[in-house]
Amino acid sequence: MAWDFETEPAFEAKLAWMRAFVREEIWPLETLDVQGDEATWRRITDPLKQQVKDQGLWAAHLPPELGGGGFGQVKLGLMHEILGSCLFAPSIFGNQAPDSGNAELLAVGGNEDQKQRWMQPLLDGKLRSAFSMTEPGAGADPTLLKTSALRDGDEWVINGHKWFTSNGSIADFLIVMVVTNPDVHPYQGSSMIIVPTDTPGVDILRDVPTMEHPSGPVPKFGGHSEIIYRDVRVPYENLVGREGDGFVLAQKRLGPGRIHHCMRWLGQSRRAFDMMCERAVSRFTHGSYLAEKQMIQDWIAESAAEMQAARLMTLHAAWKMDRDGASAARTEIGMIKFWGARALYNVIDRAIQVHGSLGYSADLPLEAMYRYARAARIYDGPDEVHKVTVARQILKGYQPVDPPTEHVPTRRAAALEKFAGLLDQATADL
Repeated sequence: MAWDFETEPAFEAKLAWMRAFVREEIWPLETLDVQGDEATWRRITDPLKQQVKDQGLWAAHLPPELGGGGFGQVKLGLMHEILGSCLFAPSIFGNQAPDSGNAELLAVGGNEDQKQRWMQPLLDGKLRSAFSMTEPGAGADPTLLKTSALRDGDEWVINGHKWFTSNGSIADFLIVMVVTNPDVHPYQGSSMIIVPTDTPGVDILRDVPTMEHPSGPVPKFGGHSEIIYRDVRVPYENLVGREGDGFVLAQKRLGPGRIHHCMRWLGQSRRAFDMMCERAVSRFTHGSYLAEKQMIQDWIAESAAEMQAARLMTLHAAWKMDRDGASAARTEIGMIKFWGARALYNVIDRAIQVHGSLGYSADLPLEAMYRYARAARIYDGPDEVHKVTVARQILKGYQPVDPPTEHVPTRRAAALEKFAGLLDQATADL
């Protein structure tokens, strides 16, 4: 079946509006120093958010009945490609991580009360959330999770140690992945529970300094929190879905979330690429412009090819999700997750090199983009895990040869015998 990424003229007009809006209204926010002033930030961004809502583009990742656009993954890919060019754009369009993924999780697993109490305010921008899954001893392998939740009457009692809970320090509530039944396989024994951050026993120790935020997190975006849960009691009805649904819900949340990251990387790498090309045609050194030097031309050609491959792979994965669902596109999502992260990193690295000391400085956004890009190879699963997943899925389509050691020689011998016969016949005909 042919791939089809074409969209109707009305949606193309929406994309054109987004491109101009992001460039003219959101990019300039990068120069403002109001990170710790929430009131000023809201005064600036609330009118921008309203313009997005007026265009019908708010929370576009959700279906219309939940206040979203219901555009489908291919259209989302084209939208996220634009939003990925600026750190602030996703939040102004109502689909910033991890809130967007948590809203989707509650949409598929939450009951009506949870949707009204937690999901709708999340969509309206009145609440912030965090997804608390990763632990110091259980990063790439969530089957090693130790944080537990025991039922005590009408309550859950939660104990454990989490870290890299993104947004944890600014969230109003956490969705916590816990072990509710240690006596079965981890895939059947884990659950998700909503925990308000002001619940007694929730101890947010710190935001872990990272390459992304070495001096601490950006306040309005939060950081990656380390959290201790000490006899945290929440109502039993805070359980999302059913007991044991934790891994099923995690996959439903993380699958679309991974491709949304990849979509945004397309926009970020494109911005770095444009900066690199503009620099190449502007900078004169050693007797010619950088654009005339073969080394720079090689970088531009390699970057263009990697970006084009990443874009086509991402749109193909999105197309398959629209047609067959996220589970059917597991291999395609895994491939674009590690390939897209690599392409993003390579393009930004070359752009910095072309800009020299200017690119290394904080006068341009490239150095920050470079630090963010390194994390892309780790979060939502490291590259190596996705490669293993992809390889396993592909190899399921092959059968062993019996006997395997004789397969190649036997086939070669048969071919030689066949062609020898043909040669003898040709000689006889002469």
